[in-house]
Amino acid sequence: MTAVVPGALATDAPVVTGPEHTAGSRRARRGWRALLGRPTFLVSVAVLVWWVVLAVGWHALGLQPFAKTGELLQAPSAAHWFGTDSLGRDVFARVAAGARPALVIGPFGAALATVLGGTLGLVAGFYRGWVDTALMRFFDVLLALPSLIFLVVLVGAFGVSTPALVLIVGVLFAPGIARIVRAAVLVEMGKSYVQAARLQGESALRAMLTELLPNVVGVFVVQAVLSLGAAIFITASLSFLGLGSQPPAADWGLDINANRAYLQAAWWTVVFPGVAVASIVVAANLIADNLKEVAE
Repeated sequence: MTAVVPGALATDAPVVTGPEHTAGSRRARRGWRALLGRPTFLVSVAVLVWWVVLAVGWHALGLQPFAKTGELLQAPSAAHWFGTDSLGRDVFARVAAGARPALVIGPFGAALATVLGGTLGLVAGFYRGWVDTALMRFFDVLLALPSLIFLVVLVGAFGVSTPALVLIVGVLFAPGIARIVRAAVLVEMGKSYVQAARLQGESALRAMLTELLPNVVGVFVVQAVLSLGAAIFITASLSFLGLGSQPPAADWGLDINANRAYLQAAWWTVVFPGVAVASIVVAANLIADNLKEVAE
């Protein structure tokens, strides 16, 4: 992270001292080395990359997630690695293609939640007073609503298209992110560099963007990654409840719901989509935990 000299805050561009800049670069390099030396981080990144490759390249692999083979509820074999479902479709192909909606809605929804929640948290922590109180009470109301009821209301209001689901995920997670970013901003507000910037007449927007934001950007990153896992889980949950993707779309939550009646007789039809959801959620959480630990 670039170190900004408080005494130089009134200039057009922040003045950075050589030793401090060098120290910041060394800390960044040490942070990356620490991350690359953590097996849980590397494995988690590999899991995410695996699902991204499948989401993007299942067509190139020649997979046929919608083709009915006529072999109903066949156990995993060399011909069908994950078996077939109740309609004779290849479960591996369904799982691979099902990564696409999860990795479209999840990341974009998490990004929207981070930008929206982070911006409001930054504003609330900077201005404090009635602005902070009004925003936090509004977020308290949203967080107090039962998640399932809130989701149903949002789906009813915005529909089940991909842009609508991205918006729903963003709105759902923004309040929690706003509260965490606000707490980080309040800690920074008590430090001398913020007080010096305000005393030297910097505008509120400049102070937030050039002084506060660089010092809380780590919180943004961690919350974005955490929200990614939660957003993918919510996306699958909506499809499971019939509020997301609709048949015959390849979707993890949709396939779990469609085959749950065969759980005992054909466990593979439910277990493999379930493992897909669990693996990507756990991977995102482990990446976020590693980032947080290294940052501290």
